[in-house]
Amino acid sequence: MKNDSTRREFLKASVVAACAAGLPAPLAAGPAPPPAGKLIKGVVWGMLPEKLSIADRFKLAADAGFEAVEGYTTEDPKTAEEIKKAAGDAKIRITSVMNQAHWEFPLSSSDPAVVKKSMDGMKTSLHNAKLWGAEAVLLVPAVVNPQTRYQDAYTRSQKHIRELLPLAEELKVIIAVEEVWNKFLLSPLEFARYLDEFKSPWVRSYFDVGNVVLYGYPQDWIRTLGKRIVKVHLKDFKMGKGWKPITAEFVNLGDGDIDWAEIRKALGEVGYSGTVTAELDEGDLAYLTDVRKRIDRLVLGM
Repeated sequence: MKNDSTRREFLKASVVAACAAGLPAPLAAGPAPPPAGKLIKGVVWGMLPEKLSIADRFKLAADAGFEAVEGYTTEDPKTAEEIKKAAGDAKIRITSVMNQAHWEFPLSSSDPAVVKKSMDGMKTSLHNAKLWGAEAVLLVPAVVNPQTRYQDAYTRSQKHIRELLPLAEELKVIIAVEEVWNKFLLSPLEFARYLDEFKSPWVRSYFDVGNVVLYGYPQDWIRTLGKRIVKVHLKDFKMGKGWKPITAEFVNLGDGDIDWAEIRKALGEVGYSGTVTAELDEGDLAYLTDVRKRIDRLVLGM
């Protein structure tokens, strides 16, 4: 399995802009959410030391006090089965899968060969999620770059996600679109509109608290996206004194400029229930336990 180093490198790009949207229309029933207000503490697979065995990585997550792990796309069936068993033995839920193919092979590409690799990666991720009992697969839907115009990224990604919807519905796994520093979906209004246009309960938002700090306020995004949010990533971001992107950096939870009291309030207002998953650096038991305690204090208000 890959770690999230590529993802972190990708988060060093810059962002701007906006659009408009309305509230979602009623949709057919999707998977049942957790009880109202129930937040599940999770950790991404890449935070668990790669040098450890699969079983020991899950045990470490449990020992640190986490209830869930976000897995990564796993192509080898034997490894996927090993992951399922190890999670069960550790009594850890796998609540989501971070798709790996969309970084190198975006759905927004004009090259059919690139799109095929991206689609194959998503199909594998969806089957991983079904095997592991995960509710959602994280998907970065598109990348805007000198070769791909914004409008093309929008229409191409929607087209290919629609092609994935029959499989998602069959497997009962949500395609969870994440906003990230890919110069795409740059406001909560546009993000909401993008999701609503699918008119499907199987396409929702994977909201990352830290990814919008340079150009917005996470609590505003949460209140706008509302029930569209199916999963939440936790990161913090330090701007330094004044707006100085050159010195901005991701930091541990509580060490940056995010207003966690407002995050808690906004999640409560929209009735979010589900996993709140830390996406930070890899570390040992002491470090991971500290991260979990920060989630308790900052996100759960304990």
